Amino acid sequence: MTEVDALDMVQSAIWTVIVVAGPAVVASMVVGIAIALFQALTQIQEVTLTFVPKIMAIFFVVILSANFMGANMFAFAQLSYSRIEKGF
Repeated sequence: MTEVDALDMVQSAIWTVIVVAGPAVVASMVVGIAIALFQALTQIQEVTLTFVPKIMAIFFVVILSANFMGANMFAFAQLSYSRIEKGF
């Protein structure tokens, strides 16, 4: 395994993590901004108000995009195993 092979695998792994985590992070950000705007407009400063909607949004997004996430992780695993099988 050369340095180029190792860097390629690390780059592929980081990209896979970004793509798989992306939908949940985006949902959390959107819900967080909406709740922050709601709290600013209504002057309600309850800390626990942000947790339940974010958790629910992340849960639903993960359920809806589980097929996409699984396919990406499976593709990365196949790539990794094929490189191990070939000896890089």
